[in-house]
Amino acid sequence: MSVITMRAHRFPILLSMISAILAVGCSSDRKPAAHVAGVAADTPAEASATKPQRLIFITNGDDPFWDALLSGLKEGEQRFGCAAAGITVARDVNNGSAEGQIERLRQYATQDDVAGIAISVIQADNQSIVEEMKKLRAKGVKVITVDGDVNRDTFRDARSYYIGTDNVVGGRTLGTATRALLEARGAKEGGYVQFAGFTDNDNARSRMNGVKETIGPAYTERDRMADEMDLPRARDNVRNATQNHKDLAALVGIWAYNAPAIADVVTASGTRDKYVIATFDAQDLAIGHMEKGRIDVMVVQNPFEMGVRTVRLLKAMVEDDKRVLDEMFPSAASAGGDIHTTGLRVVVPDATSPVKADLFDPQVVEFMSLPDFKAWLAKYNLTSS
Repeated sequence: MSVITMRAHRFPILLSMISAILAVGCSSDRKPAAHVAGVAADTPAEASATKPQRLIFITNGDDPFWDALLSGLKEGEQRFGCAAAGITVARDVNNGSAEGQIERLRQYATQDDVAGIAISVIQADNQSIVEEMKKLRAKGVKVITVDGDVNRDTFRDARSYYIGTDNVVGGRTLGTATRALLEARGAKEGGYVQFAGFTDNDNARSRMNGVKETIGPAYTERDRMADEMDLPRARDNVRNATQNHKDLAALVGIWAYNAPAIADVVTASGTRDKYVIATFDAQDLAIGHMEKGRIDVMVVQNPFEMGVRTVRLLKAMVEDDKRVLDEMFPSAASAGGDIHTTGLRVVVPDATSPVKADLFDPQVVEFMSLPDFKAWLAKYNLTSS
């Protein structure tokens, strides 16, 4: 065979090889097909096979609570085969402001690889946050809320689903425990103050309403104090409450960092014996305070499981996996069927606590002593919940 003939014979082969190399090198930048009349757009499963997709979790602020959730996100990413599906999962820590969440939502709306957003809404009635969520949904991004929801009466259409605690039930649980502690102390009446980051946040408002509902008519709510996630202000609120309301019998912490703030102030002032201290969540600092006798009861959520289930849900939504969606939301068409709860624990220092397991529905609440709770944390390499 002549040189010319050999070159002519090899030319189509070289073209094929070059085409294959270019196809491999450009695959990660491939965009889904645009909508064209008479042509169907890529299905979610096809899209995930042609380009990487991201699932983003936007927190309301910075707290160890979100570290436990991050562990759950990582667990979910591995458990549900995200890498094989071309999906990555990331957490974005907000700065504790509504403006921070608005800006993040706007930024993600400009990024074509964002397939799903989970957000713990910092203010349930903030219309700007709601509008940005709706814009993402209109673009085709899957949007859910976790831990903190929008105002469900007016803005439910801003997201598809909610994952997290039933916060009214959580508040009722804390109110029941607080009442038991007050009665055990012989406090037949008195006031209490509730502390939270924002009093117009969905989870804070629902929890505080639940506490008020079940703590009993003998005890009067004197105030609900917001600190806007400012830790020095959280401690100042406790100082001001104890100075302004001389009849206080209980101090109730609604967000995770409120527990150590209450314990710090009461310990420093030498007034621990005056108050029942009842709190939400189990920050590592709060666990240390309970070990030292400075917190009487904690109603603990499960941010780790929230993270796991966030990944499962968003991946199923992106891939249109109806089996998973039906399993997680079997009553989706019914009122309240868009809510998926992750359970509660009541944690007490030890068996001598007047708060007992039979006060709570075992189908809803898991009752634990602090040593048992710490063993559960260790099992998943967690320091808080």
